Amino acid sequence: MPRLIVGMATEAGCDSAERARSSWYTSRESTRRTAVAPERTLFVGTYTAPGKSKGIYVYRQDPTSGALRHQLTVPDIVNPSWVLVHPSHRFLFAAIETKEYEGQLSGGVASFAIDQATGGLTFLSRQASGGGDPCNLAVDPSGSFLFVANHESGTTGVLPIETDGRLLPATHIVQHYGHGPRQHQEGPHAHFVTPDPFGRFIIVVDKGIDKVMVYRLDPRGGTLIPNDPPYVEFPAGAGPRHMSFHPSGRFAFVCGEQDSTVNALQFDSITGSFDLIQSESSLPSGFDGRNSTAQIVVEPSGRFVYTSNRGHDSLAIHAIDQSSGHITLVGHQSTGGKTPRNFNVDPTGRFLYAANQNSDTIVPFVIDDETGKLSALEAVEAPTPVCLQFM
Repeated sequence: MPRLIVGMATEAGCDSAERARSSWYTSRESTRRTAVAPERTLFVGTYTAPGKSKGIYVYRQDPTSGALRHQLTVPDIVNPSWVLVHPSHRFLFAAIETKEYEGQLSGGVASFAIDQATGGLTFLSRQASGGGDPCNLAVDPSGSFLFVANHESGTTGVLPIETDGRLLPATHIVQHYGHGPRQHQEGPHAHFVTPDPFGRFIIVVDKGIDKVMVYRLDPRGGTLIPNDPPYVEFPAGAGPRHMSFHPSGRFAFVCGEQDSTVNALQFDSITGSFDLIQSESSLPSGFDGRNSTAQIVVEPSGRFVYTSNRGHDSLAIHAIDQSSGHITLVGHQSTGGKTPRNFNVDPTGRFLYAANQNSDTIVPFVIDDETGKLSALEAVEAPTPVCLQFM
């Protein structure tokens, strides 16, 4: 079946996108959280290896209260540690986080058709991910390519997506090189991949080499071409893990897994270059226990950025200066469980959901509109939850 190849945005298209994004940001802030959203579907990726989980779990969100209820379970998927909804909302992709796939030194990635009424999933295809332990996924703005960050091998795979949601074998596998000074930095470990907000670049965060790599996508061949400049380097041993862009596209925020930091960067959407402008601890002063950050998310209004701490088992809350991108600590909120590997904010910006990997719970929080502080709601059970994605 032929693929729909739209490609990355053109310069003219990107200029229009920037104007539209600026307009959206202004209107989004003025109407923030005033409308009640319809009931939403939440897909939960899990680790099945401990023997608790069966696969992907589907929940429904009450748009008024924020409460979750378990809808169904999609079983027999090994370690679906990251799940991602296609821009069309017709398909879901799941990383199969293993070191071996059909005799290859690789994990896998699967695609599913989404039942719009129930959130049920119908298996479509599966391919090798292009490296061991795939842990993060992204789709280009055209919806034509899936990108896979492979942690074990420090590679990024590029897989074409057919119009029916089926995946083709990888057209390109990018290998990173280097190492860092700390434990778990003996080699490259790609841990996050995303397009930039304007569709010009593909960005890969590698915690093993202390770099955020920047590429351009060649849609004709499905290959990634190093940008000039090709990366931004972090302090040795920082271990940059995940990134979240500000809605304006002018700033990005990266959590340092190894040094427990929240890092603010300015982003040039024309050149694809980043400048590291600030680095702050994700921990409260006086805490001297073991900790590593995991996830970082800018909520939809762009006023606050949240970072999860595994060890302190909390969310660090920082306010964002809308002019400079600098951050100021608001406080810390316990996630009500152990090891918050992942969390997400619902599309309305009213609720945040924390996945406590080692407590088998998802804890909802109400976000205070003015301060960004969090108020916990009743937790729901979820076996070894490690990824939350709304549709």
